[in-house]
Amino acid sequence: MTLQQLKYIMAIDRFRSFAKAAEALGISQPTLSAMLVKLEEELEVRIFERTNKRVVPTAIGAGIIRQAERAVREAERITELVNESKGEISGSMVLSVGPIIAPYILPRFIKHYLEDYPQVDLSIREMKTENMLDALLRGQVDAGIAVSGNGRRGIYEIPLYTENFWVYLAESCWRKLPVFSPEKLEHEQMWIMKEAQCLRESAFSFCKARARGHHLYEAGSIDTLIRIVDQNGGYTIIPEMHLSMLTNEQRRNVRRIEGDSLSQRRVSLYIKEDYIRERMLNTLANTLLRFMPKGMMEERIVKYGIKLE
Repeated sequence: MTLQQLKYIMAIDRFRSFAKAAEALGISQPTLSAMLVKLEEELEVRIFERTNKRVVPTAIGAGIIRQAERAVREAERITELVNESKGEISGSMVLSVGPIIAPYILPRFIKHYLEDYPQVDLSIREMKTENMLDALLRGQVDAGIAVSGNGRRGIYEIPLYTENFWVYLAESCWRKLPVFSPEKLEHEQMWIMKEAQCLRESAFSFCKARARGHHLYEAGSIDTLIRIVDQNGGYTIIPEMHLSMLTNEQRRNVRRIEGDSLSQRRVSLYIKEDYIRERMLNTLANTLLRFMPKGMMEERIVKYGIKLE
C-alpha cells in the first residue's frame, strides 16, 4: 500500500466517477481501475461498489477512505513543516468561501493572490458553512472563509473582518427620510434574503421578529432585492461591500443605519485545530489587506498577521 494508492481512492470517493477521478489525477481510467483492483486484492476487501450508473464506498470502504485522508494529510505535513521552517511559501492551498461572501471578495482576491503568490497552487471551492466545516475536519480543504460564530469541536476560528450593513431605500422612501432609523419605517415593506441577511448577529434584530407587522418577502440574491425595491418601493439591507456594485443613481438611495440596531456581520477564517501552515494562512490575510476597505479588517491581523499558537 502506498500514499499514491491512498490518493487514488480519495479521488474516486470525491468524484464518484472513475473517468472524472482519472482526469483529475492525470492518469488513464484503466490505470485507475487496475490500481483499485490491486489494492482491494491486497486488503482482501471491496472498497467501492461500482455499476454503470454509480460508484459508492462500501461500509468498510468508507472507513478505509477516512483513514487514507488522515494518513495522506499527516504525510503532507512533513513537507509543509520543512517548508515553513525555511520560510518558503509553496505547495497547494485549498480554500473554501461561503456563497454569501464569495461575490464580494473573490474577484479581487483571485487577481491579487495570483499576482503575489504564483508559486502556490490555489484552489477555491464555494461551500455552505456546514459543508465547509465537514471538509475541514476531513482534510479536504485547508481553510474556509465564512460568517463568524459557526464553531465546532476540532475547528479553530480566526476573526478576519467586520462588515457593516447599509439600508437601500426606494426613492419614495429616502426623499422623506434623510436619516434612516428602522423603527420609523414599520409601515414600509422590508424585503429580505433570509440566508444572507438575517444571520446570527448580522442584521437588524427585528429580522427575526416577524410578528411585529412587517411585510417580509424573501428573495434569492441581493441584486434581486435591489431590483424589487426599485420597482415596488420599501427597503432592504445590503452589506457594505455591495456598495461598489451599485450604479451612481442607486447610490443615492443608500443610507447608513442610525441608532442602536444591530447592523453588521463578522467574517472569520476557519481552520482545523492542528493546522500548522502559518505562512500560508498569512498569504490569505495579506491578500485581503490589498483591497479591503480601510478599517474593516481586524486590527490584530493588520498589525501582526495571523499567529498560530
